[in-house]
Amino acid sequence: MITFQIEDMTCGHCASKITKAIKATDALATVQIDLSNHRVQIEPKQANVTELSKAIKDAGYAPMPV
Repeated sequence: MITFQIEDMTCGHCASKITKAIKATDALATVQIDLSNHRVQIEPKQANVTELSKAIKDAGYAPMPV
């Protein structure tokens, strides 16, 4: 399980955009969003932490590994 703290994820649109970016990188990944705590948990199937972090950054957000 990979967890990111994403303080600039503030709404449902943000969560959706981040989920789409993760799924574009690893279509089989399981993504859990905790919007109130600004956390994203990912159970990857193909991508590694670096690839997932880059995908989130490319979507316009600042992920911090937890």
